[in-house]
Amino acid sequence: FHIGSVTIWSHAVFVAVGVTMALAMSWQVAQRRDRASVELIWIVAGGLVGGAILARYGLALRYVHDAAQPTLAGLLRYGGRSLLGGLAGAYAGVVLTKQLIGYRAHTGDLLVPGVACGIAIGRVGCFLAETPGTATTLPWGVTVRPEYASQLVDCVACRAGTAMHPSLLYESAFLLLAAWWLYRRAVSGAYPARWIADGDLFKLFLLAYATFRFFVEFVRGNPEMAYGLTGSQLTVLPAALLLLFYFVRRFRAYPHDVRLSPPPEPLPKP
Repeated sequence: FHIGSVTIWSHAVFVAVGVTMALAMSWQVAQRRDRASVELIWIVAGGLVGGAILARYGLALRYVHDAAQPTLAGLLRYGGRSLLGGLAGAYAGVVLTKQLIGYRAHTGDLLVPGVACGIAIGRVGCFLAETPGTATTLPWGVTVRPEYASQLVDCVACRAGTAMHPSLLYESAFLLLAAWWLYRRAVSGAYPARWIADGDLFKLFLLAYATFRFFVEFVRGNPEMAYGLTGSQLTVLPAALLLLFYFVRRFRAYPHDVRLSPPPEPLPKP
């Protein structure tokens, strides 16, 4: 859209709103848990820098796969932008910053509700700027207007006026529900099971999102890379398996047969 003679890109607007909401929600959770500090600001800043770097080059695998003669210059120019790369970069940035400043406490549970909410908002911008998904006959299928369809050069269904899955809105709805559930857990400090430890809410979110992303990719319309799977599926599948293995180990290591000792007897009144 335009404000006077200035062109405003909807994708950039929604990403900016999503980042702002993520920061605000994370700070609110930290305040509710008495964890707000200058160190946390540095950690969040490190996550933003790491996320920005890897999000820019998150599609490097696709470029290497598709290019006839991939080069470093081509990688730097056509690396693309990837949410999965941004998540990995943000995680690495947080870990590195915590190491540099000597911060030992877990921060994932403070940040994850905001992360989920921010991505949900940003995905609306992606929906307005990218191929919606694969063709569908469902009543909520969406079409792309002809004047914009020509800009999506790899989308045959867009140019044909075919209804498609609003796959990015599916993802946004899932993430909003996740953000609501995570916020309630993070603020109260009440974990869904006794064997869930501090810091595991973030890992639970990654496992749930990786699983959801694997299946929603079947209606995203992204190009296949190997074994009938897209690059995103090839990325999230091993991550989901590793996270599942982590939680299975935690569950099996927890002493489920431990009996809680009875409360002490009250002291006699004088």
